[in-house]
Amino acid sequence: MIIVRLMGGLGNQLQQYALYRKYELLGKEARLDISWFSEKIQEKMQAPRPLELNRLDNLSVRKAAPEEVRALLGRAYEEKEGLLEKVKRKINPAFVPVFEETDMYHPEIFGWDRKYLVGYWACEAYYADILERLRSELQFPVSSNPQNAAAVAEMEQTESVSIHIRRGDYLDAANREMFGNICTEKYYDSAVRYLKENVSNPVFYVFSDDSAYVRSKYQGKEFRVVDWNQGEDSLYDMMLMSHCKHNICANSTFSFWGARLNSHADKIMVRPSIHKNTQVYVPGQMKELWAGWTLISPAGEL
Repeated sequence: MIIVRLMGGLGNQLQQYALYRKYELLGKEARLDISWFSEKIQEKMQAPRPLELNRLDNLSVRKAAPEEVRALLGRAYEEKEGLLEKVKRKINPAFVPVFEETDMYHPEIFGWDRKYLVGYWACEAYYADILERLRSELQFPVSSNPQNAAAVAEMEQTESVSIHIRRGDYLDAANREMFGNICTEKYYDSAVRYLKENVSNPVFYVFSDDSAYVRSKYQGKEFRVVDWNQGEDSLYDMMLMSHCKHNICANSTFSFWGARLNSHADKIMVRPSIHKNTQVYVPGQMKELWAGWTLISPAGEL
């Protein structure tokens, strides 16, 4: 059995679900472990996250029972691990029941039938071949806010482009070191210019956790600031991004999925050339693993 650990915000949960579905579609027995969202674990988190995957309509998920997780992990993660198990793990990593993501892409994971997987699995290559199917499976609940329905109607009638600007937690010291200064003003200026050069009369819908900043930055008749989906309704921002015809993403899995769920065949998807400051940008690798995406550097270089 393959068990994928579910954790993080909605964008990360969707990536873990996508990997889980990839295993199922390969004919393997797979489960999602949702124990990370237990009250006991969440109360220890600096930034607690709710389980949002189950808010999507008609989503069928096989959740791992606690006894299934224990059976898979075995003695290797018990406090008193036997000497034989330690020797086995040292000789052959295949004996290790847990695999933790350490690189952008691990193609070897699809050859396994028994593993507990821990990671965020952001790379497009993991599930690019099933994205069309995922679009039909991942359906948002109907919003009770008429502003969302009105926005969808307008987006379908214009050359709509979503712009996602994540500030908030990315401005905190720890997060800024890892994720800051990637989606710079040069990045966004270059992305907007690229869309204007390739799309006739684009209308930009700006999504952000800092509406005051984006209202001061993006002024003019071609910009619309979307700031009414707050708290539990924030998932509707992803829904609206998916209805735009083109997408400019932050280094955030939330807007990556807004673009991935966009079903327009001729869409332009823009993302930063790196996701984290620890990432080394390798052009050939990124072009292969993120096929179909337009990459722009923090310096604004296409």
